[in-house]
Amino acid sequence: MTMIDMGKRAKAASVELAKLPTNVKNNVLLAMAQALEQDIDEILTANKKDIESAKVNGVKDALLDRLVLNKSRIEKMAQCIREVSELPDPIGQIIKTWVRPNGLIISQLRVPLGVVGMIYESRPDVTSDSSAICIKSGNAVILRGGSDAINTNIAVGKVLDKASTAAGAPQGSIQVVETINRSAVQELMRMRDYVDVLIPRGGADLIKSVVEIARVPVIETGIGNCHIYVEEDADIEAAMKIVINAKCQRPGTCNAAEKLLVHQNIAESFLPKMIKKLKEAGVEVRGCDKTRRIFPSVKAATDKDWFEEYLDLIIGIKVVNDLVEAISHINKFGSKHSDAILTADFNKALRFMKEVDSAAVYWNASTRFTDGNQYGFGAEIGISTQKIHARGPMSVEHLTTTKYLVLGRGHIRE
Repeated sequence: MTMIDMGKRAKAASVELAKLPTNVKNNVLLAMAQALEQDIDEILTANKKDIESAKVNGVKDALLDRLVLNKSRIEKMAQCIREVSELPDPIGQIIKTWVRPNGLIISQLRVPLGVVGMIYESRPDVTSDSSAICIKSGNAVILRGGSDAINTNIAVGKVLDKASTAAGAPQGSIQVVETINRSAVQELMRMRDYVDVLIPRGGADLIKSVVEIARVPVIETGIGNCHIYVEEDADIEAAMKIVINAKCQRPGTCNAAEKLLVHQNIAESFLPKMIKKLKEAGVEVRGCDKTRRIFPSVKAATDKDWFEEYLDLIIGIKVVNDLVEAISHINKFGSKHSDAILTADFNKALRFMKEVDSAAVYWNASTRFTDGNQYGFGAEIGISTQKIHARGPMSVEHLTTTKYLVLGRGHIRE
């Protein structure tokens, strides 16, 4: 099947999906979740092929972790689909209604976007999460995953497609591009007649490429150069636990902390303890000059480090003078993804959350919570760092647009 053929099928499916009642969409989602659990062995067999290829190609462990599936992860994928089924259906929702002085009644109605094109790397759970969110929001989806997960994505896509159509979704609602040929993704980015929006999800190079080449409108998901700032009045024990969680739980994800900023007044007492714990966890530490004076064995951070998303067990540490410098540093070097302040002071926290220009800002919590599931969205199709209608974790409601219903009684404009 050509990309144009896939586009035509998706466009036709989107027309029917937009009309599906909520109960039918929910039944489709429940069937998809059940199918994932029933076909675990088939999916794991495909995933094993991708893992073996990734190891041969020298993929580093943190990125390999994003690719690996097991029974519990597939069960979690199924659970996320079930949670999406329980979300309110936004389609057909009247957002507001008002009456003009001339008697015209105007309403704003929530409707699907149409056809969503997903271009992503590594993580096969993106295939299931995106499919579920698109079905619930009445959109068809074309999924083009990375070459490193091609076998897994095809297997997951086939399971979901078969289950969804059997439960009442139109043919072409969920389609996976089964070739790793670059020409296919380039064609997808140009299919304005069939694709309504593209969502790239992956590293900086992927996102930059899609934004520069695409003729289809793009919702950018951003890289995660996430920061944690430890104020002088922070609970030190809690701070160390939060930093270790944010950096080490899953270092290959975009919401993992990449930089640690520390107030100068506690640097001497806090950093030796913190760096010791980071090194015990296998983290490579890179620091500013002040950090290295306190802990000389730390590797010197370069100018490039402050911008970099490591996606690995590496962290950059900088000692700052105060809250103002911390905010300035984050807004200059951060990626507008997720940043946190650890402090006991409400006013400091409030200023940080107001002035840090990121999609998600935290007070005394790990950045690892920037996730659709953790926000109560069931799943997410990506984390937008743009300043558009969708910012932060995107789920069902974020894949909708609106149209106006205008009711008259023979009105003409004078």
